[in-house]
Amino acid sequence: MADTVDQKKSDHRSERRLRRPRPPAWWPLPVCAVLGLAAGGAYGVLKAPEYAATSYVVAVPDDTTEPATALGFAQAYARIATSSSTLAYAQPRAGISARQLRTHVRAETSPESPMIAITGTSKSPAEAADIANAVADALSLSSNQAAKNTGVQLLLFNQAVAPTDPASPSAAISGAVGLCAGGLLGGLWLLARPGRARRPEERDTVVEPVVEEYASLPAQGEHAETKEKESVR
Repeated sequence: MADTVDQKKSDHRSERRLRRPRPPAWWPLPVCAVLGLAAGGAYGVLKAPEYAATSYVVAVPDDTTEPATALGFAQAYARIATSSSTLAYAQPRAGISARQLRTHVRAETSPESPMIAITGTSKSPAEAADIANAVADALSLSSNQAAKNTGVQLLLFNQAVAPTDPASPSAAISGAVGLCAGGLLGGLWLLARPGRARRPEERDTVVEPVVEEYASLPAQGEHAETKEKESVR
């Protein structure tokens, strides 16, 4: 009697275990997306805003130099805009060390235009403009010293001014980027994870009907004996 009661309790527990609701298979996707949104939003809020200011210089050929030569020198001067010699000239006006100046300035140019864009970045708008203008002046000074030999000189086209809006992304943009990145990681995890193994209860429920179905079929010998009896009759 006690064994029967214990068996009923175990059967009842197994039934409750089978009826317990399970999370859907795609649950990592929304979880990763929410975590990415939270991380991106926190990064946008906690990180200090960064400002960027750009100064422009243009390579101008003299009367004896072709315009294509000025275009080539513009490409060359853009490469030496962040060199140690140029930054050493710019360091006194920028107000920061040459090592820090190297990480806060970049130079860009176009293959179709002899203009060089020098961008300074800083947490202060005024300091970002000072960095860009200091490097632009230093590059123009060093290049114009060799203008008699190259036939090309750099002229200041537009000075940088202190920006009013930060160049770094806002908290909303950072949150959106984090949301997309988290959703992408969740989707990749769903694609890469192995198939879910079945529980023993699920294997029993699947196998039992198949066994009963095959058990209900007559054996091959019995089927042959039945045919022989019918033929004798």
